[in-house]
Amino acid sequence: MLIKTVEGFIEATQKQSYPIKQAASMKAAFMVSPVGFRLDQQTAQDNEYMLMDQQVDVKLAMYQHQQLARAITEVGVPVVTFPGSPETPDAVFPNNAFATTHHHRYVIGSMKYENRQKETQRADIRKFFGDILGYEKYEIDHDTAVAELTGVLVPDRARNIGFVGMTERVDDAGARALDEAFGTDLMFQFDLAAGEYHTNVVMACLAGEACVMHKDSFADPAVVDAIANFYKDRTLFISDEEKLAFAGNCISITAKDVFFSQTAYDALSAESRSTLESWGFVLHGVEVSELEKAGGSLRCMIGEIF
Repeated sequence: MLIKTVEGFIEATQKQSYPIKQAASMKAAFMVSPVGFRLDQQTAQDNEYMLMDQQVDVKLAMYQHQQLARAITEVGVPVVTFPGSPETPDAVFPNNAFATTHHHRYVIGSMKYENRQKETQRADIRKFFGDILGYEKYEIDHDTAVAELTGVLVPDRARNIGFVGMTERVDDAGARALDEAFGTDLMFQFDLAAGEYHTNVVMACLAGEACVMHKDSFADPAVVDAIANFYKDRTLFISDEEKLAFAGNCISITAKDVFFSQTAYDALSAESRSTLESWGFVLHGVEVSELEKAGGSLRCMIGEIF
């Protein structure tokens, strides 16, 4: 059910609590290595987080990527890594191109830019999900919609609801497709503030138990209030400094283990850390600074297999 108004979201959540009903965290993760990684002029057009004046050290990016995979496995989650390619410089952020659902479905996104559209055509990744895992395919038609999957959509997997922040990386048809593709019980569509490109940079849902948000990154403060009220006393509002360090781009790897980039972890205030820990989360910082130059962070690098 796709809802586009604050009033509609409040009414829906008053009628039904949308309790935790399914697994909050992934069975495994998939990643794409930084082979061919570079700063892409195409995606820089509407990604203000990209550091286009800096050089990229691909060897360091490879090392950091491998260390992230190791950190994920150390909390008990297997990782499958696909090779990158010079033709797809942003493929290191695969969560925008491919996603999975609890219903054994894999979703193929519709990317705004040509270089990223090439990612969705990869036969090896399609075969992995379709032939090896046996998942049903749902492909969003690029001719009719734009939807960069869990970049624009922040899903609460445990409660089977979702939050879609509208930018140039998703349109109305794309939001409808995301609702259908993920089979959500409730999806809330709203506008992000000017200059934002992906919802998952300014918002995260943690294992169905909590929400992280940066208030000023939403166009309408009433949207922030409505979502915060839904999560009641489990909403963490991050500061401008924390947001710019990608603290909003965190992810629940397990029901308790929450990963931040080291940049984000170091930027967290003592109050933010203690709040999250008081809710039972174990916080991890992993260095991915070389990859953050491309305008995404740790969460964007991790595709979830449910």
